Amino acid sequence: MTRLTSLRIPFLTAILLSIPFLGQVRAETGTALESRIENHIKSLRSKGVLRSDERTAWLVYDLTTQQELASINGRTPLQAASMIKPYLALAFFHEVKAGKLTYGTTAKRHMELMIQKSNNDSTNWVMRQTGGPAATEALLKRYYPALCQSIDIVEYIPDGGKTYRNEASATDYAKFLHALWYKQLPYSDEILRTMALPGIDRLYTDVKSVPEGTRVYNKTGSTAMCCGDMGILVARGRDGRTYPYLVVGIIESGKRNTASYSTWISRRADVIREVSNLVYLDMKQRHPL
Repeated sequence: MTRLTSLRIPFLTAILLSIPFLGQVRAETGTALESRIENHIKSLRSKGVLRSDERTAWLVYDLTTQQELASINGRTPLQAASMIKPYLALAFFHEVKAGKLTYGTTAKRHMELMIQKSNNDSTNWVMRQTGGPAATEALLKRYYPALCQSIDIVEYIPDGGKTYRNEASATDYAKFLHALWYKQLPYSDEILRTMALPGIDRLYTDVKSVPEGTRVYNKTGSTAMCCGDMGILVARGRDGRTYPYLVVGIIESGKRNTASYSTWISRRADVIREVSNLVYLDMKQRHPL
């Protein structure tokens, strides 16, 4: 096969990723999981665990059967916090593949710090390489429109990490993860590697039913107004096969929880873990886990 030139690759990418979310077909039993998630959130609201000014969004997708199992407020733009960082990695690697940037020792260090440690100085370094917030958003929307329908990148990460203006939707994250898993993005393997480095997650760690050793590729987001996680979990089956699925959970507060930040973020992280637990239990009914 003739090798594509760097000039042709971005346009091919744009065509590939303008295709609707692959396999976006709702399974009949998927509505049951969605109902369980909705009922759980309603219960938490009735108990005062979640306030009336807090919005949530959830999306679950089975990568084995190519079925969307739940989407609650999936297309609603919400604060992105650090969950925007894999998109910044995508923009950077797009430019690397186009021959405009180099992925050397310095870039690799900043990439790992940005994704694994959520280091904001490294995040801003990466964004500067792709021209800043507006230029980065324009690049992503030009070449990856299907992954960026609600993406809004308007600021570098401010001092103290108080980033409240960048936005995305659960559907955006899910489409990104889907394309990433199927290696449709430049340097997909490297992005997956950084997302699998040991770090904080709210989808596997301390989730009651998810077995120890389950592989997770994720990126959390945490501010005084946003608690979220987006990632792929790879469940191991009794038959020796693996069953990957993706989960996105976002909780956005209508006010800054500065005085009680630690308590607020910890409890909302637990809510995401509770939903992840519901998802795994549903996956057990679909596959021999």
